[in-house]
Amino acid sequence: MALPVAFFGVFFAYPVAAILARGLKVDGVWQFGRIADVLGQSDIRHVLWFTTWQALASTALTLLVALPGAYVFARYDFPGKQVLRAVVTVPFVLPTVVVGTAFMALVGRRGLLDELWGLRLDTTVWAILLAHVFFNYAVVVRTVGGLWAQLDPRQEEAARMLGASRWRAWRTVTLPALGPAVAAATLMVFLFTFTSFGVVQILGGPTFSTLEVEIYRQTSEIFDLSTAAVLTLIQFAAVGAILALHAWTVRRRESALRLVDAAQTARRPRGAGQWTLLAGVLVTIAVLLVLPLAVLVQRSFGAADFAYYRELTSDESGIFLVPPIDAIGNSLSYAVVATAIAVLVGGLAAAALTRRDAGRFVRGFDALLMLPLGVSAVTVGFGFLIALDEPPLDLRASWILVPLAQALVGVPFVVRTMLPVLRAVDQRLREAAAVLGASPWRVWREVDLPLVRRALLIAAGFAFAVSLGEFGATVFIARPDNPTLPVAVARLLGRPGELNYGQAMALSTILMVVCAVALLVLERLRTDRTGEF
Repeated sequence: MALPVAFFGVFFAYPVAAILARGLKVDGVWQFGRIADVLGQSDIRHVLWFTTWQALASTALTLLVALPGAYVFARYDFPGKQVLRAVVTVPFVLPTVVVGTAFMALVGRRGLLDELWGLRLDTTVWAILLAHVFFNYAVVVRTVGGLWAQLDPRQEEAARMLGASRWRAWRTVTLPALGPAVAAATLMVFLFTFTSFGVVQILGGPTFSTLEVEIYRQTSEIFDLSTAAVLTLIQFAAVGAILALHAWTVRRRESALRLVDAAQTARRPRGAGQWTLLAGVLVTIAVLLVLPLAVLVQRSFGAADFAYYRELTSDESGIFLVPPIDAIGNSLSYAVVATAIAVLVGGLAAAALTRRDAGRFVRGFDALLMLPLGVSAVTVGFGFLIALDEPPLDLRASWILVPLAQALVGVPFVVRTMLPVLRAVDQRLREAAAVLGASPWRVWREVDLPLVRRALLIAAGFAFAVSLGEFGATVFIARPDNPTLPVAVARLLGRPGELNYGQAMALSTILMVVCAVALLVLERLRTDRTGEF
C-alpha cells in the first residue's frame, strides 16, 4: 500500500486541497458560509438535480444496451471478433469534445439525420444520453465481459440439468458471480456521466449544465473560485458517498469463483435465438458506435486532395508551436509512461485490497482510489499548476506532469478491472502453495498471475486508452510545444474556419486509428498468452 498511498497523496489529495484552499480561504480563515450561499441559488440546485438524474438515466441505458454485448463477446466466437472488440473500445478514448462534435454532426442542425429525415436531437437530453452510451459502452463490455468469459459455463449447465429454466439458471448462478464486475462497471459509468463535461457542453447548449460544466464556467469565465470550490466539495461529497456504498455492497457479495480459460468458454452461435442475439448486438454496434465514427471520418475527408491531412504537417496556422502532427508522437509517449505508472500503482493496490486480513484503512482506500474519476478534472489540472510549483515538487516544466495526470485516471480502471478476478481466486490455492514452501512472490507468480494475466492485459489496455483520450486535466498542463492529440483537437475546434474544423476531424480520425491498432495488438497478445491455467 505504500506506493499507492504516496502516489494519491502527492498527486491527487495535495493538488485538490491546494485549489480548494485558494477558493475558500481568505486571510487564513476558511469561509464555509459560502456553501450555504451557493446551495441557496436556484440555478445551482437545478444543475445538481440535472447532474444526478441524467447520470442515473445514462447508466441504466448503458447497462441495458451493453450487457447483451458483454455476453456476446464473452460466450460467442465469430469471425472478426478481435477487430470488433477493438472498434468497440475506440469511442471510449476519444476526447469528449470530439464525441460531442460527432453527435452534433449526426443529430444536430444540418446533421445526417436532419438531412435525411428532418430529425434533430441537439439541445435535448436524448442527444446527451445517446452520447454517454456511445462513450461508455466499452466499459461494460470489457469489465463485465472480461469476468464473464472466465466463468465456468458448466455451473449454469448443471443448474439446467437439475430443472432450472435458462432465466433462473442465469439469475441464480451467473448473475451473483458477475455481481462485482457489474457493480464496478456501473460505478465507472455513473462517475463518468456524473462528471460529464465536453458532451454536455456541446450537445446541451445553454439549456443543460452538469456540475463539471458549471465548475469550468465559474473558474474560466466568471473567475469565481469560491463558487467553483464549493461545487467541487459538493461533487467530492457525492462521489465519496457513492464509493462508500459501492465498497460496502461489494464486500458483502464477493466470493471465490471457479475461473477457466476464456478460450474454452466461447462457442459458435447455435440456434435461431443465439444468431438473433448476435445480429442484434452487431446492429447496435453499427448504429450506435460505428455510425458516429463514420461521420468523423467523412468530415476529415471533406476537402479535395487530403487537404486537411496535409495541413497537419504545417505549423503556419499559429495555433501551435509545432506542426499538429507532432501531437501523435507526444500522445503515444505519454500514454506508454502513464500506462506503466497506472499498472504498477493499480496492481499493487488491487493486490493489497484482496488480502483477507486487510484492515479498515486498506478497505477504505478501495473507495478513495475511485475519487479521481469523480473529482473535476478542471480542479485537478489547476491544482497541479498551483501545488506542484516549488522544490522538491516543482514539476510544472517537466514532461512527467502529463503522464502523472493521465495515470490518475488510469489507476481506477486497473483496480476495478483486476479486483473482481483477484477476489475470485480461491484462497486455498495460495495457502496450498505456501504450505509447499513457495515464497509470497512465487505464490503470486505461479498461482495468481496465470489467472489474472488476462485481466491485467485488459487493465493495461484501459489505462492506455484512457491516457490517449484524457483531456480535462491535460489541457491545463500540456506545454504548447508538446500538445497531446485531445488538446490539439480541442484547440482546432475552438478556432473558427472550415480548415481548422477539418484538421480537428483529421486528428480525431488518426486518434481512432492509433487506438484501434493498439487495442488490436493487445487483443492478439491477450489471446496468445492467456491459455495457461
